[in-house]
Amino acid sequence: MPLTLAPNLAQADDVYADLLAAHEGLSKEESDALNARLILILANHIGDRAVLREALAAARDPGRATG
Repeated sequence: MPLTLAPNLAQADDVYADLLAAHEGLSKEESDALNARLILILANHIGDRAVLREALAAARDPGRATG
């Protein structure tokens, strides 16, 4: 299954607010560690190395992620 780059998240603003709230009160180091753990948890959930490679490429090239 290919990586979905088109908007696909219900209540995206609320999800973004949840993400910001999870970082509230954390130091830069703690915030970076939270991001790393979240990435690994979601990567495990996706479970498809090819999709994860596509996501890594899209993250390195933000222009690709927007189409």
